Amino acid sequence: MPSRAKALKEFYGGPVWKAHREAANATMNDSDNVLLLRPAHPLSGFSADSGARPQLGASEVSKGLVVATIYYFDAPEDADFVDFFERTIKPAVTETGAAILAYFVTENSPNTFPALPVREGEHVFVWFMRFQDQAAYERQVADLSRVKQWRGEVSAELARRLKRAPEVLKLSPTTRSQLHG
Repeated sequence: MPSRAKALKEFYGGPVWKAHREAANATMNDSDNVLLLRPAHPLSGFSADSGARPQLGASEVSKGLVVATIYYFDAPEDADFVDFFERTIKPAVTETGAAILAYFVTENSPNTFPALPVREGEHVFVWFMRFQDQAAYERQVADLSRVKQWRGEVSAELARRLKRAPEVLKLSPTTRSQLHG
């Protein structure tokens, strides 16, 4: 967390942010709804080589879609839920052709960079998938709804554990995003 504070202070106080903040802010519909997360385990974060980044000056808008699913809990998520996700949800999702990019849990440390406020008191598990386009996502949702295990064991276990219905966010990657679909 101390290195996070230092890096954010240098970034937001530096010349790159000052030169591009207006354009960057224009790409965000909501920059105030922020959760502080950490990888659920050392290998569950985003891969640094998750995709070839388009060249500087690229203007082609990606049709890709990144879907974030947020599970809310009454208490901090435990290793048992991470195990359930890896043992049950992840195989069902990948069986239907989707790729899970990364998954995270709440980072319960104090926010070390108050200029970037985060929601506190939340207990979440967040996972990300990437699709070529909206139609590919819709096919995956339909395919997943036909998986017996998803309709049975997964749905029952999620209903038992979750504080509320999952939140599903559909994100459009920016022109130069590595997560372009």
